[in-house]
Amino acid sequence: MATEIPEVKLSQGYVDHPGYDVHFEPSPKWLRVMFGGETIADSTEAKLLFESHHIPVYYFPLSDVRMDLMERTDHASHCPFKGDASYWTINAGGRSAENAMWGYEDPLPEVPELAGHVAFYWNKVDKWMEEDEEIFIHARDPYKRIDVIPSTRRIDVVAGGETVASSSRAMFLFETGLPTRYYLPADDVRMDLLSPTDHQTACPYKGRASYHSLEVKGETFDNIVWYYTNPLPEVGRIKDLICFFNEKVDAVLVDSEPEEKVKTPWS
Repeated sequence: MATEIPEVKLSQGYVDHPGYDVHFEPSPKWLRVMFGGETIADSTEAKLLFESHHIPVYYFPLSDVRMDLMERTDHASHCPFKGDASYWTINAGGRSAENAMWGYEDPLPEVPELAGHVAFYWNKVDKWMEEDEEIFIHARDPYKRIDVIPSTRRIDVVAGGETVASSSRAMFLFETGLPTRYYLPADDVRMDLLSPTDHQTACPYKGRASYHSLEVKGETFDNIVWYYTNPLPEVGRIKDLICFFNEKVDAVLVDSEPEEKVKTPWS
């Protein structure tokens, strides 16, 4: 017998904001949230909330949340597209996370499916798991794609008036909504101009990144280079390769043609 695919229910729309969308989609993943040594949410029935201009957010049915560890607070907030949110503090393992969980108990008519579900602030809990893999920063968007492809096109990176990297062995990383990133072998980079820093970031699609600063002719470019020593398996080809912020160098040339600079959150 054929498996029935769950229907995606779109919001009814907003008269004053045509085109703005808020809707739920069921997630097929087993999701868990940990805090204070306890699993505070454990669900195979969670949903992803998609909202215009926002990253997706996981919402859990109340029945899959350890409500005995949650303490309702007086804090409240209002969203013109979802309604008034209530908040709870998590108490587990002798620790507390104030107003770390929220939910819309009486949502606006456009999004009735929000009722009976709650969400957590990502950075106020200890760990998130999809199946048996830890995820970072925010929920992964199932509509985002990342491809890592080798290319013999020549990449030159210019910063501080000097060519600081030149390679025909780059891995091109194509990520939905972002400029192409060029991951270069260390042998093709002026590593003598780089200094490691303590800065680190995490990406839900690639893993944890470490950084270098670049110094050219007395000018310092802080944390302008990053690399992944242990990337997620889906992007394993970028392991230990060097990537520059396209937005922050003088120029990136692809086969001698300057790449057009685009505005990103890191510009």
